[in-house]
Parts: sequence; C-alpha cells; structure tokens
Amino acid sequence: MKLVQFAGAAIAFALFTGAQAQQPIVVKFSHVVTDDTPKGKGAIRFKELAEAKARGRVKVEIYPNSQLYKDREELEALQLGAVQMLAPSVSKFGPLGVRKFEVFDLPYMFADERSLEQVVEGPVGTGLFKLLEPKGIVGLAYWFNGFKEFTANKPLRKLDDFRGLKIRIQSSKVIEGEIKALGAIPQVMAFSEVYTALQQGVVDGEENTPSNKYTQKMHEVQKHMTMSDHGVVMYTVVVNKKFWDGLPADIRKALSESMAETTRYVWDIAKKGNDDALAKIKAARTTEVYLLPPAEKAVWRKAMLPLYREYEDVVGKDTLESIEKTVAQSSAKK
Repeated sequence: MKLVQFAGAAIAFALFTGAQAQQPIVVKFSHVVTDDTPKGKGAIRFKELAEAKARGRVKVEIYPNSQLYKDREELEALQLGAVQMLAPSVSKFGPLGVRKFEVFDLPYMFADERSLEQVVEGPVGTGLFKLLEPKGIVGLAYWFNGFKEFTANKPLRKLDDFRGLKIRIQSSKVIEGEIKALGAIPQVMAFSEVYTALQQGVVDGEENTPSNKYTQKMHEVQKHMTMSDHGVVMYTVVVNKKFWDGLPADIRKALSESMAETTRYVWDIAKKGNDDALAKIKAARTTEVYLLPPAEKAVWRKAMLPLYREYEDVVGKDTLESIEKTVAQSSAKK
C-alpha cells in the first residue's frame, strides 16, 4: 500500500515539476514614460518579437509610466532583481558611480542623430557598457529619443531670460552645471513628478524632447518652448546580470536578436515621433514655440563650453576625444 502511495506521489511530483518547467520565463520591463513614446513603443515591439522568437518560453511584462518605480528607484530595483529589464536615460548612471555616461549630457555635443548613432555603436558605447557589469547590470542597446528643448512660462530667447528660473533636470552633474551656466537654478526631480511641479509652480521650466513633453501634457502648463536642440535624451536598455547570465543560451540569443531589431525600430521612429508631438503642441495653441536662431545658439553654447574642461576628468578625456573625432568625421561626410 505504501509502495503504491509512494509511486502515486512520485508521479504527481513529476507532473508538477514538468508543468513548472513549461512555465515561461518572465521578463518584467519597467520604464517611466507612456506607451505612446519612442521608448514605450520600443518596449511593446520588443515584447512582440521576444515572445514570438522564444516560441512561448518567454513572457515580457511591460510596466510603463512609473507604474512600478520612479526613475530614482528603478535601477536599485533592477540590481535587486525585482525587475529584469529597464530603459533608463544615460544620466541615471551617475548616482551609481558610473559617471562616464554623463558625457552624453554635455551641451551641443552632437550635431545630429547620425553622429550619435556612430558613437554608441562604436568603442565608446561598448566601453561604457562594460563599466556597468561590476554593478550587476548588462547593457543591451542604446535607444535614441531625440534632442532636448527648453520650456518655461516666460520666453527663453536670450541668456538673461534664464536668470533665477528653477529648471527641472535629471540627476546629472553635467546638466546641473549646464543650467547654472545659463544663470538658472537646477532642480533634480523624478520624471513622474514634473507635470504637477510645473502646474503648481514648484519649478518654472524643464528640458526634454517634444514626445516626452506632449505625452506628459507639459505643454498644458508651459506657455513657451524654445527649440534649442542643446542636448540629447539617450536611453540604455539594461538587464539584471545574474538573470541574463542564467538564461538558457537559446533564450538569450532570441532576446538579443529581438533587441537588435527593436533598437533599429526605435531609432527609425524617434524623429517622426518628436516631429508629430511638436506639431500637436503647436496645434494645441497653449505653448508658443520659438526656434532659436543659430547666432543665439552660438552664444548659449559659448556660455556652457567651460563644462567640457570642467568635466573632462569625470567623463574621461579619451572618451571625449573619441566622440569629438567621430562627430567631426560624420559631419565631414555630409
């Protein structure tokens, strides 16, 4: 009787463990913007590709718009394994001690997205990702989101217009220095808190891409926008290293291939997404859009140029020189 019971229990256990083995690997992908942004659309495209290529062995769960974590919290959650995948902006790695990523925050560093793409796909991009591994993080891709523009409730046309304004920024010492160079007061704040802070006057203005502004409805609480193209918003798609290393080789291959296809898609849609968002902001008629003339843009750049020397040791002189060389070569090919 006991033998029969034991045999029955063994069969039940085998069935249970077999069912467990068939359970898909869950990838929790958390980010802080809406689905209707280049990053949000990229996450959705990755989910579709990854689940198809893995043939049901992977399930990607997307948590957009800070549903799980604010941007200050998400990297810690990734390191702890509470989520498996994120797409934070490069500025977020400074607080982790990997400050070389702040090179992307230097003002007027990139003439266009082509030069930026060549930089991240070359030795600079690869080398920066290697710096994340000791932190328990693996870098998979760089996603472009566009060039940054300033908004405020007063026109920003001359340097003097910035004086005394409180401008929301990400946690980046380079961006902090940039805002101070303009004569304004930098205010580090989570992305999810910006709309309310603008609405209530806690901050006077902000800097971001048109798609991020429009999808967060910032244009409803900002009267003026200056097309300054003074910086870029670049994301890195990263995964928890322990999770990534522990995946079966074929699953890791499927996810890598899916990420490569998704990355091409995100770069392709970013410009159109920002152009469409800008058109919608103009159509709403709540924000006056001003195109900064080249002569004034040169004045702004000159005011912020000392940041290159000031942060040379932080971001690495070799990194800075490599980027400047790539950008120059890219411009020469036009």
